Order: sequence, then structure tokens, then C-alpha cells
Amino acid sequence: MTGTIEAGFSFIQLILTGLYILTILFVCFMIIFENRAPVKTLSWVMVVLLIPVAGIAFYLIFGQNYRKQKIFSRKSVLDMEQLSKIAAIQFKTLPDRLITASEKVKEKEHLIRLMLNNNKSFLTEFNRVDILIDGVETFPSMFSAIAEAKSFINIEFYRFESDILGMKFCDALMQKAREGVKVRVIFDDVGSWNLSKKVVRKMWEAGVEIFPFMPVRFPWLTNKINYRNHRKILVVDGVKGYLGGLNIADKYLMGHREIGNWRDTHLLIQGEAVASLNNVFMVDWYFVSDILLTQTDPYPQESKISDRCWVQIASSGPDSDWANIMQVYFSAIATARKYIYLCTPYFSPDETILNALLTASLSGVDVRLILPGKSDSPVAYWNTRSYIEEMMEAGIKVYLYNDGFNHSKYLLVDDVFTSVGSANVDMRSFDMNFEIAAMIYNEDFAYRLLKVFNNDVARSIEINPDQWSRRKRTEKYRESLARILGPLY
Repeated sequence: MTGTIEAGFSFIQLILTGLYILTILFVCFMIIFENRAPVKTLSWVMVVLLIPVAGIAFYLIFGQNYRKQKIFSRKSVLDMEQLSKIAAIQFKTLPDRLITASEKVKEKEHLIRLMLNNNKSFLTEFNRVDILIDGVETFPSMFSAIAEAKSFINIEFYRFESDILGMKFCDALMQKAREGVKVRVIFDDVGSWNLSKKVVRKMWEAGVEIFPFMPVRFPWLTNKINYRNHRKILVVDGVKGYLGGLNIADKYLMGHREIGNWRDTHLLIQGEAVASLNNVFMVDWYFVSDILLTQTDPYPQESKISDRCWVQIASSGPDSDWANIMQVYFSAIATARKYIYLCTPYFSPDETILNALLTASLSGVDVRLILPGKSDSPVAYWNTRSYIEEMMEAGIKVYLYNDGFNHSKYLLVDDVFTSVGSANVDMRSFDMNFEIAAMIYNEDFAYRLLKVFNNDVARSIEINPDQWSRRKRTEKYRESLARILGPLY
């Protein structure tokens, strides 16, 4: 009798083992057939093979490629046929539109064409763009715009907390809602984990329409938890638009007690590009609320701006066919003639961007990179450091920001092309998160951003290649271990 029972258990164990092996093979084939970069494919296959059970769960939650599967499609919200027609017209007539532009702007025409093709990002001409340094300049400007709002306020942030700064925003938004202004708020459900449900309920009661982006609830934890809305957008009356690196929480204004001051860069845009920025919000609003905003909403005519500043608003995420922001960065870097100046808080590039930077430097282009000397993420910090040695070997100048934490995300190329937004130069921003960036073609703005870069350099320490090569072996081990996680997080 005992032998029969043991035989039965052995048979069940054999079946379960077989099913588990088949499951592992099935998941591995799924990963391979997604046709990702070989390094990322191999990383996920190794996780599934080497970590029993948990490896499969980890992949299903964090690893699937939703750019191809599409979490949702912009086609269901926007008239893509109409957008395609307008983009095609702009593409065809671009030489005529740029006839009054400077030679430097014309040299970057290929970037404009790329954005028209991969993102249907319209080229806007008449804009005024102001650089806002840190929360000290950004938040007062935002509060002023909110106070002046007459028609609507559309606001979307990755992190929105109910701390001192967050409550000040909540109070300002509730006040405008009581005055009859249409107030819409999107917050990322993971990034805004500390936003009080009581505060959200209070905002609804005051007339503020507020929704989380892709809520994560147990036991309905879905595999989409890894695809977050990292955008930072504020649009007021279709007249003023804000985007950049700052979120709404105390540390973005008061600093972080462990890493010091919080350095960041934001933009205030006025002019034609504000409508493009608002378009991105309208798509996200439909996704979270199932409410389709149309031109029947009481939007006032956008203010006329006489300043000529060419701007395209780039959005990127699992809803897009292409990694739009990454493609523009690659093209701008690969075709740079004079210099490439880049500031990013998290640096974990794929082979495409890394090789573009290395190749540009080896070709004689002046490449300089500001990275954080302190970070709010230990894994990201050590992963970033793992790329420094090979970049310096190619002649790239690397600076570690030393006056707190530099969270700015901007790129400057050849005195004319700039990008400022929410995207980091890492695989998460380029391939997973919903991101936003302004692509700007203007020499005056480039000069102003160059001064910002030089000021950041002055508060940084340039790494000496000889000294860096002699850093502690334990640091090298940490860097190597963190780099393994780079393709996964």
C-alpha cells in the first residue's frame, strides 16, 4: 500500500516537473520571438532559467514588450488618418517652411523629418520657450499660471504626493475648480503611491476630475505594472505649457536629506507648441477616463506669439510604434558635427545610443556628459558608473555633479538642436515608460541652455581617467553587478 502511494506521488511529481519544464521552454520561446536586442533577450532567458518559478513570474510582471503588443493605441483616440495627412504635407513642404530659417536649423532638417514620420509630431514655428531652473523658479511660475486660469487646467505627473508642496497644488486646483475652471489631473499610480486617497476624494468633491494612470491593485496585480507614465505636463488655457524633469513633492523643492539639493530643469512654452503638448494629455486622459476631449470644450484661442522658435513635441511609450525619443537622440548624436552635451540622472543606454556616443567622440566630435555624483537610486548609480571607463577611453569628457543631485534631462547639439523633457538616457525611458520631450531648433535657446550646461559643469568634478582606472576593486564589482540589471529595470 505504501509503495503504491509513493509511486503515485512520484508520478504526480514527474508530471509537475514536466509541466514546469514545458512552461519554462514556452516562456523562453516567447522571449526569443519578441526579437528584442540580443543582450536583453539573453538577460531575460537567464532569469527564467536560473530562478525557479520566481523568474517566470518576474518576466510576466516586468518583462513583456508592450510596444509591440500595445497597451492601448492612439489610433482609437486621434484621427490618425488626418494626422498622417497633415504630417505628410509638412514633410513635403518643409524646405519652403524653412526658407527663412538659419543655416544651422536647416542642417537639422533630417531630425524634423524623423519626428514627422515616427511620431506625427507637427513642426510649430511661433513659440516662446523659457528655461526654469529648479523648483525655486518652476513651482512659483506654475502657481501663477494656475491662478490666472480661466478655462481649463490639464495636469499630469509621475509623482504627486500629499506633502506640503503637494497640498499647496491640491488647494490651488480645488480653488480653481470651485471657480468653474475645468480641472483635470492624471497621476501615475505607482509613482504617486504616497498620494492620500482621502486627498483624492476631497479633490473630487471640490470638482477636480482626477484619475490614476494604470492602477495597480492586489490581487489584480497585472503585468503592466512595469509600464509607467513618467510624463510631467501642465497646460493652462491652451496658452501656457510646462514640461521637464520636476514632479510634485517636497524633495523637488526642498531637496533630499541624504543627497542634498535637488537640481532640475523645466520649460515654460507659450505659442503653437502648447496645442501639441495638450494633445498628448488628451490621449492620456481618454486612456484613464474613457472621456474623449474634443474641440467642443471651451478652449480659448491660443495666444499669438511673434517669436520664431521651431519646436516639436515628442511623446514616446508603449502606445507608439517606434521608440520616438530614442530615435531622435540617436540621429542627433550620430549626425553631430561640432559637439554633443548631455545631462542625465540615470545613464543605462542600449548599444545603439552607447555606440553613437562612442563613435561621435572617436570621429572628433566634442562629447561631454554630466552624470550624478550622488543619486536617489543605488542600483541606477552603480549601473551608470559602469559605462564611464569605456566612454573616457573614447575621449568623452565625463563630469560628476557634486552639488546635490542633478535630475535634469537635456541634450544640446551643435549650437542649434536641444531637447528637454522627462526622458532619461536609459532603457526604461526609451522603451517602457510614457515620456514627453520638447525638440527645439533655435540658436538663441541653444545658447541659453549652453549656459545652463556650463553652470552645471562648474558645480561638477571632471573625472580623471588615470585616477578612475585605479578606483577600488569593490567599486568595480558593484558596477558590474548593477550593469547586469540594466536591461531588466
